[in-house]
Amino acid sequence: MTSEPAVRGEEKEFGQADVLLRTKDLSMHFPIYKGILRRQVGAVRALDGVDLEVRRGRTLGLVGESGCGKSTTGRAILRLYEPTGGRIVFEGKDITHLRGDRLRLMRPRMQMIFQDPQACLNPRMTVGSIVAEPLDEHTTLKGRERDERIRELLDSVGLNPDFANRYPHEFSGGQRQRIGIARALALNPDFIVCDEPIAALDVSIQAQVVNLLQDLQDRFSLTYLFISHDLSMVRHLCDEVAVMYLGKVVELASRDLIYKSPMHPYTKALLSAVPVPEPEVERARQRVILKGDVPSPANPPSGCRFRTRCPVAFDRCAAEQPAWRKVADGRWVACHRAE
Repeated sequence: MTSEPAVRGEEKEFGQADVLLRTKDLSMHFPIYKGILRRQVGAVRALDGVDLEVRRGRTLGLVGESGCGKSTTGRAILRLYEPTGGRIVFEGKDITHLRGDRLRLMRPRMQMIFQDPQACLNPRMTVGSIVAEPLDEHTTLKGRERDERIRELLDSVGLNPDFANRYPHEFSGGQRQRIGIARALALNPDFIVCDEPIAALDVSIQAQVVNLLQDLQDRFSLTYLFISHDLSMVRHLCDEVAVMYLGKVVELASRDLIYKSPMHPYTKALLSAVPVPEPEVERARQRVILKGDVPSPANPPSGCRFRTRCPVAFDRCAAEQPAWRKVADGRWVACHRAE
């Protein structure tokens, strides 16, 4: 009863029709305990004020080094983690603190495709049982209707429906990922978090899975958050790109802006590591080599978190955290040099 006015207020603030999901200052801190009494002595700041927008029917790519908080962002958005702070707004409604039945009713709308197709499938369950698990939990389908839905889902991801009685170990890595995708589609979701869905696959299979994701997006009007460290695949699949570093998003823009004219020094360094398939261009271009190691998220640097490795850092970077702001070309960036 008490939460309804807050929800209405969110609908006014986040009422853009084309924005399906938005996060505002999203934080996720994992406590650090020490000693016999297990007292908290600090926290790992996995996410520390993440602002994102995912537009309906489009794909937002989330890129960055390992350990920067990409997967944590996806899990926090789906409420697999309880956020430490900030807000998650889905279709104009604040879902940050939903619990119990209200959260359960939201679950079918938001699903996830996991990184490791072998680890996320129960080896003791048949493929049919795995795909049907969301149906058993959230729907009343039984008997023939349930079996027909399983066959339909397997067919939609390019698998033979007669494979429903087989077990995961009888399939290749690419086929297992297709099973995971079929499970994610079972409840007709609007939004899917793809957590590095091609990272564990052979290069020859990655393109097939990405093409499948694109076909499914067109067929079912899906919206994706595509988490990856493969910048070439992100360029191929995504409409907008967000770049993360040490728990913060440092730049968010359309794909073309990010790849043609990156503004943040970290984005420039990431893109300089991507090979160019033209020998003359590859020989002529300059690589940005970052020095030092990524700082610990339990003890991040003062001011700008990237300043300890940034080739253009100056005194203000250590004293003041850069504001997350929109610049002239429509992109969002957090850098003192981006004027």
